[in-house]
This record gives sequence, C-alpha cells and structure tokens, in this order.
Amino acid sequence: MVIGIGIDTVDVLSFRRRLDDRLIEELFLPAETEYCRTQVRYWENFAARFAAKEATFKALGSGLSSGLRFRDVEIVRRMETGSISLKLYGKALMIQNERKIDKILVSVSHTEKNAIAIVIAEGKSV
Repeated sequence: MVIGIGIDTVDVLSFRRRLDDRLIEELFLPAETEYCRTQVRYWENFAARFAAKEATFKALGSGLSSGLRFRDVEIVRRMETGSISLKLYGKALMIQNERKIDKILVSVSHTEKNAIAIVIAEGKSV
C-alpha cells in the first residue's frame, strides 16, 4: 500500500550559484559528495540528490520543522547498475518505522537546467 508520495524539482542553475563547500557539508553525506565530485557537471548530480531528499521528506509527510535533516537521507548509487536507492538515518528512520514504511522507491533525472525526483513510500496501513 502506498503510504506517501513526494516529488520535487530544482532549478539547477540557481542551485549551482548557491552551492559551496559549506552547503555541500550541510546537505550531503561523504559518500554522496565523493560520487558527485567525480562527475563532469557535478552540480547537476548534487541538485538531483537535493531534489530526492526533498521528495523523501514529502513522502514521509514531514520536514525540517519536525526535526528532519538533509543528512538523514542518503542517496546510494549501485556502481554495477547505476540505479539508486535511499538509506534513512535519525529522525527520517524513526518516521519510516512509525509509519510502518517497509519499501521506498526513488527515481531522479536531471538536465543542465532542471533536476527532478520522485519518491514513493510503501508499507502497511497505519
């Protein structure tokens, strides 16, 4: 059963202008930063991951005001397939458990102008 759906878009050019080391450290975990930095247009990858984190908050039905932090959500890339998945920590993991979410699906896409992500949370009815 679908418990929550989240979608988010990011204007890549605007995001790129704000992207600096301090913001990267605030928003992303080390493995995410390491992967993005290996990409030619790394800012597009950071923007897509930011969209995925925002979409995850929406799918969980919570946000920063309830204690969620961007680093509570990690976008994990499988090197052999290129597919991504999510790993939750802290408050995000607590919400996942409280809402009995046992599966989270994520998809991202990006161009030089836009990044988009959708997240679907599935589980038992609450």
